[in-house]
Amino acid sequence: MIAFIVKGKSFLVKILELMLIFSVGALVLDVVWGVFTRYVMGEQAKWTEELARFLLVWVSLLGGALAFGTKGHLGVDYFVGKLHCDARKLMTLISHFVVLLFSVSIFLYGGSYIVAESLKLEQMTPALGWKMGYVYLALPISGFFMLLFTLENIYETMVTPAEQLHEADGEELN
Repeated sequence: MIAFIVKGKSFLVKILELMLIFSVGALVLDVVWGVFTRYVMGEQAKWTEELARFLLVWVSLLGGALAFGTKGHLGVDYFVGKLHCDARKLMTLISHFVVLLFSVSIFLYGGSYIVAESLKLEQMTPALGWKMGYVYLALPISGFFMLLFTLENIYETMVTPAEQLHEADGEELN
């Protein structure tokens, strides 16, 4: 069971990494083309700024999900580190459940709602002519990844003894 979870997580991380590599590459090419058309051709291509904005949203949300999945996200745990190991485990579980609630309610539910509504209203981007619902898909997709990573983190926290939970972080144990 553990091997399946670890293998599944590494597969999801690879998918996210590939999506981010493609998105960042497209963002760089888009910005370079925008600068080239502005300074060499005299007038910036109208769609480059809009595409850069949308790609930046996708990179930010998917990058946040990837950072969360690889436990590379920012955590301010100075005071939690001062607690007894059992209290640290409890605080870790509480933080995982807060992230679970946030990712389900805001990213998955709210993101799916805004995608559906914008597709139903047929909102279009001004320069590219894309449906805005496709741009908003970054919310539920990143929420899906965050949900899966949070469930894995909850499982990992529950099965790991409290004394060993923060050893990988290099923290001192009480």
